[in-house]
Amino acid sequence: MNWKREAIDKLKNYEAHREALENIPKEIKRLESAYAGIRSATTDGTPVSGGGNTREDSMLSNIIHRDELKRQLKEAGLWVSQVDEALDILSDEEKMVLERLFIHPVKGAMSALSEQLNIDKTTVYRRRDKALRRFTIALYGAVETE
Repeated sequence: MNWKREAIDKLKNYEAHREALENIPKEIKRLESAYAGIRSATTDGTPVSGGGNTREDSMLSNIIHRDELKRQLKEAGLWVSQVDEALDILSDEEKMVLERLFIHPVKGAMSALSEQLNIDKTTVYRRRDKALRRFTIALYGAVETE
């Protein structure tokens, strides 16, 4: 496995996962509200041939959807926590380099880092590689590829 590539993917998807931590609870609340609006099935009606009831199906679908979102919320929380802990071991400069190159990449980031840190681009690349190596080890304990 290419652990370095995995670490880069984690950095590139970090903000999306943080956003999910905010959006999933809102969607769960929306589904809870929708669930309250689904009228319960009547028991005095004639059974439909082939079974099934639209209201019951809607209720079950809503419950399943909320359960899946709760699972995804827990997973996203663990994912973000893992990345946060790995980032915490880095120096401020290393975090800044990874943030500007992978988490919030912009055109010309390498040149901007070179100017801000008052170093040449080659040194920026070396610092990026060092920060990425430390981040990868913090996440996976390895940096080697197959």
